[in-house]
Amino acid sequence: MNQKIETSEEINTSRIQIAGFKSDLTDFKVVMEELTKRYPDCVIQLMDADAVAGIEHVLHSTIHAIKSFSRNENIASDMGLEICVRTSGQRQISQAIRMLGIRNGKINICAVAVDCQPNIMENLVDILGFRDDSVLEPDTNKLKSIYKISDTQLKTNPDITKILMEKTALLIIDT
Repeated sequence: MNQKIETSEEINTSRIQIAGFKSDLTDFKVVMEELTKRYPDCVIQLMDADAVAGIEHVLHSTIHAIKSFSRNENIASDMGLEICVRTSGQRQISQAIRMLGIRNGKINICAVAVDCQPNIMENLVDILGFRDDSVLEPDTNKLKSIYKISDTQLKTNPDITKILMEKTALLIIDT
């Protein structure tokens, strides 16, 4: 995807769109090629919706990704991949992909678009399938397993979204 992301410390969140899709992919690589061809002037990142803790989690991670590029503190060289890394709360790209990567078959997808046309999510339906934002609702048990969150952590902070947002924020100071 195009990397023309301009930013300042103040992020206009209207630049960011997030939606959920119920998909049945036969060839993820072809899907990504089609997205790149149709939308070359914006960033579109697809992630496994089962591994995200809601829109707030993804929005927070996307803002951190944009800011990381503006500060030259990005982990990945690609903005879409940086969104994935920040959402995962991991510094290792391979680990982030393992947690949030898309696979062929029936899958719930979280689509993130940055600096795209306003109706991009409606347009993605013909590529990704049925739009269903409910797939973005956090499933605490799945997320506990994916992110290895202990019962003790959840007793201290029962909001799994906040726990994962904290993991994203800690990437700034984690060297």
